[in-house]
Amino acid sequence: MRRFLCCLVVLLGAIAGAARAAPPKTVLVLGDSLSAAHNIPVESGWVHLLGDRLTKMEPGWTVVNASISGETSLSGRNRLPALLEQYHPAVLVIELGANDGLRGLPLAQLRDNLAAMIAAGQQAKARVLLLGIELPVNYGPQYRDGLREVYAGLARDKGVALVPFFLDGVAQRQELMQEDGLHPVATAQPMVLDNVWKALQPLLR
Repeated sequence: MRRFLCCLVVLLGAIAGAARAAPPKTVLVLGDSLSAAHNIPVESGWVHLLGDRLTKMEPGWTVVNASISGETSLSGRNRLPALLEQYHPAVLVIELGANDGLRGLPLAQLRDNLAAMIAAGQQAKARVLLLGIELPVNYGPQYRDGLREVYAGLARDKGVALVPFFLDGVAQRQELMQEDGLHPVATAQPMVLDNVWKALQPLLR
């Protein structure tokens, strides 16, 4: 009996040691200036705040922010394969489309690029979260409605998680936006994170 207990203690210790030695799972965020902490301190951005939250609430997770200001869906699509190869993320967050929309690029092109990124993420065994964006009203209802449907349709057809408008509750309030009217201020970043967290947290389980 004593020998059995000793073996059990050794086994449990080995399991615990293996758990401690396991590399952290990665959340890879591929986005544009809205995720790259544009014109605010990096540590104030929602992606950095996500990293802090995961460290405290979801041990064993780390966040890689691969977002670049000015990124379009095409440039993100081109960069993604190397990022997947490098980081092997368990969760891929795609926050792209705002720059496509602001430039009035064809929505079919945006959909094709996002669909390719979703497929690449799923092929790499990552769970995918798609963050949707809204455009200013001067872009007209037809284009704005079409942009919404790009995100909603992809989430429905590809079976991925979606935040329809990840600046919801922020972009509508002038005091929470920078002077350009496009980027949230630092104090609004926790609200942006809360919008993302509702859809992201189930993917961490």
